Amino acid sequence: MDTAETQTKPTLVIETDVARDPLTQFHEWWEQWASRDRADPTATSAVLATVYAGGQPSARLVDIARVDHGFVFFTNYSSRKGTDLASNPHAALCFAWLALARQVRIEGTVERLSDVESDSFFATLPHDVQLLSWASDQRQPIADQQVLVGRYAEIERRFGDQEVPRSRSWGGYRLIPDSIEFWQGRGDVHTNRRRYRRPGTSKDWIFEQLMP
Repeated sequence: MDTAETQTKPTLVIETDVARDPLTQFHEWWEQWASRDRADPTATSAVLATVYAGGQPSARLVDIARVDHGFVFFTNYSSRKGTDLASNPHAALCFAWLALARQVRIEGTVERLSDVESDSFFATLPHDVQLLSWASDQRQPIADQQVLVGRYAEIERRFGDQEVPRSRSWGGYRLIPDSIEFWQGRGDVHTNRRRYRRPGTSKDWIFEQLMP
């Protein structure tokens, strides 16, 4: 067998037992992936899909800051995802950990974080990222990259060495899941799909084994 082909094959970690709570199960998988290389940005990134009021879908990679009772991410409120969520607060996430032959799909409702939560996270960001959050308006086209460079320099002069406050146009969201599906490759056609869903206002999760 070709050596390169062997190296690209996923490392299968087949589980026979699953947690009763999907967020517990997610944390186990997330930790197994992140422990491979904590500097790897894919350890915390996922595809976020939103839908505008007119029905047009949009997807992009986002960094997941943390997972508590939901999946937390941050952005400019005037970005495409921000305006999508303002008109339709339903969204989906997809984590692809292909080196372990795993995928996790999450669907649910998105809510804004409180100002206190957003302020707390903003304070932990590097200074240059804080400045960029003020300089960048993600929905506005610009003539060239120098426009952004100029705006960044202007914001840098404005704040100098002062503590940078959070812009009111930037903050966090939390996706509260009502469905979480775990996909596990097995090295053959019999892939393993397991879904937890929580219909309506129910607090209890229903566990289902799905066909491949």
